[in-house]
Amino acid sequence: MASPAPETFHGWQATSPTSPLTHRAFTPKPWAETDVDIKITHCGVCASDLHSMRSGWGPTPYPCTLGHEIVGTAVRVGAQVRPDIKVGSRVGVGPQGYTCRQPTCPPCSSGHENYCPHRVATYGDNYADGAASHGGFADFCRHDSGSVFAIPEGLGSASAAVMLCAGATVFEPLVEAGVEGKRVGVVGLGGLGHLGVLFARALGARTVGEGKRKDALRLGVDTYVATDKEEGWAEKNAASLDVIVCTVSGEGMPLKEYLGLLAPRGRFCQVGIPEKPLPQLDVMELVLNGTSIGFSDSASPGNIRRMLSLAAEKGIEAWTETRRMEDVNQVVKDMAEGKARYRYVLEN
Repeated sequence: MASPAPETFHGWQATSPTSPLTHRAFTPKPWAETDVDIKITHCGVCASDLHSMRSGWGPTPYPCTLGHEIVGTAVRVGAQVRPDIKVGSRVGVGPQGYTCRQPTCPPCSSGHENYCPHRVATYGDNYADGAASHGGFADFCRHDSGSVFAIPEGLGSASAAVMLCAGATVFEPLVEAGVEGKRVGVVGLGGLGHLGVLFARALGARTVGEGKRKDALRLGVDTYVATDKEEGWAEKNAASLDVIVCTVSGEGMPLKEYLGLLAPRGRFCQVGIPEKPLPQLDVMELVLNGTSIGFSDSASPGNIRRMLSLAAEKGIEAWTETRRMEDVNQVVKDMAEGKARYRYVLEN
C-alpha cells in the first residue's frame, strides 16, 4: 500500500527570470474528490520549462514549480475518480492540469478538452478558487483526475513521461491529418521531432526528416533532407510532402521554403512555440497551392490514451537520458546548451 502524500509538498521552483531553481516547500491545491495525489518518480524537462523560467512567453507567476511531463504512483485517489486509477497505480500528467468536462463546454463535450476555455495548466496557472497549480519538479503533485492517465504495462516510465507532452504534441496533428500512407515531413529532430518520426512511422506514414543525419536514419526516416547543408534543398524537394509537423520556431526559420515542400492541399502544423513572431508569408502562393496552415496544443485525453497504448503495443521508446532530480539546475543548463539527445528526464 502506497503511503499518503504529506500536507506540504517540496519542489524546485523558478523565482525570477535569471535565478537558478530553488528547492522550496509549497502547498498543493485544496483536495477535491476528483483529485489524485501522485508520488513523482519521473519528470521530463521540456522547452516549456526553459521559456517559463525566463518569462519568455509572458510574465511567469513566481514562485513557480516547473515540470509537466510527470509519471509516478497514485498515493491518494478521490472517491469520484474513474476506476482505472487506484492507489498504487502508475499514472502520469501532461501539460493540462484541469479541464471543466462540462456538457455545455463545446471543446470538452466534443472530445477536445485540450482547448477547454476553463483549462488550467499543470503549472504556472491558477484554479477558479485562486489556488496555484504546481508541476512535477517535486516530490508529490496533486491534479484533477481528468488530466491523470494510467500508464500501460510495457512502457517505461521515462518514455511515458516524455510522451505526455512532447509525444502528445506531435501525435495529435498526425492523427488529425490521417497520415497512414501519406508522406510526412518532420522539421526539427529534437525532443518533439524524434517522437514525431517514431509516431508517424507507427501510424503508417512515409517519413522525411532533417536535422542530425545519423540520428534521423537511426529513427528510421525513409528520406533524409539536409536543410542546413544541401544547396537547393527546397527546389529539389518541392511538392514532395502531404503533411509537415514543424517543431522548430524562430524569426530566421525558412518558413517559406518549408511550405514549398507541400504538395497541393498539403497541411502544415506548427507545434514549436516561438517567443517572437514567425516570418512573414506570401499568402498568394499558399492560396494557389491550397495549403492549410494550422497549430496544435498538446492532445486530447482520448488521443493521449491512444498514443500511450500504441507506444506500448509497438515498443516505441523515447530517446531519453535520466538525471537526478536534485541536479535539475545543471540539467536545465545542459538543455539550454542543446546537449539533450533528445530529452532529459529527472528521477526521484
